[in-house]
Amino acid sequence: MAPAARLARSSQLYLLLLPTLLLVFLFQYVPMYGVIIAFKNFKPHLGVLGSDWVGLRHFVRFVESPSFWRLISNTVLLSGYELLVGFPIPIVLALMMNVVTGRRFKRTVQMVTYAPHFISTVVIVGMLGVFLSKNFGLANHLLDALGAERVFFLGRPAWFRTLYVFSDVWQNAGWGTIIYLAALSAIDPQQHEAAVVDGATLWQRVWRIDIPGILPTIVILLILDVGRIMNLGFEKAYLMQNALNLEVSEISPTYVYKVGLIDARYSFSTAVDLFRTVINFVLLVSVNRIAKLLGQVGLW
Repeated sequence: MAPAARLARSSQLYLLLLPTLLLVFLFQYVPMYGVIIAFKNFKPHLGVLGSDWVGLRHFVRFVESPSFWRLISNTVLLSGYELLVGFPIPIVLALMMNVVTGRRFKRTVQMVTYAPHFISTVVIVGMLGVFLSKNFGLANHLLDALGAERVFFLGRPAWFRTLYVFSDVWQNAGWGTIIYLAALSAIDPQQHEAAVVDGATLWQRVWRIDIPGILPTIVILLILDVGRIMNLGFEKAYLMQNALNLEVSEISPTYVYKVGLIDARYSFSTAVDLFRTVINFVLLVSVNRIAKLLGQVGLW
């Protein structure tokens, strides 16, 4: 069938897709025009085109600033910690739920694990503040009962990354299992039936059938997660920040917000944001290339 005939045959489908394409174009691609202020000394009264070009001055300033390595290390360590802990848990949870036979128990587990996803980040951080309060928090009441000293968890830099990561796991792990459960449902049940006939145990079927069956999905999601390693959520980190934990909680997105919107250093903050975007792009391309070299699927 000729391309024109295929296009005419699917014209209604393309028409349904058109609003989505327009939204993506308007809100994702058109704003890219503003990136050029990273290479200018942007002044609002002169506009984007009227401001003077300064080349890579803002990038050099950021790299030479005392905050550079602290921001990079804080962002990479927090994102790497989140990836190391948070990425495998939805996979394990999906595999466990897939082998559960009790429908009522399975639905209960799904409801309990999915529900936190719908709690806003502001509420999550508020809950952390209540439960971990040094004066009246549940955690410190338990420490009192055990004869231990009370701890101001949110004010201890050593606790920031752990609290950030595990609260995020609690909130999103259940929701993340949806994709893996969908991939598991696509596995041919006859493979399991044949394995049972051959005497395979449950663990052997999970290891030899389920995990290879969802491996392409795992690889794709891993590539996407690595490609966002410098793009941690601003809102949660900013809400959990205070003067006591700032040395580890100051990450790239919160820094961009402070220097851009609070200090009104628009060109410099755009340069910082573009810098981390380039790092994400390089990581995305590199991990995708490595996956292809290892014989796995890739994004392209």
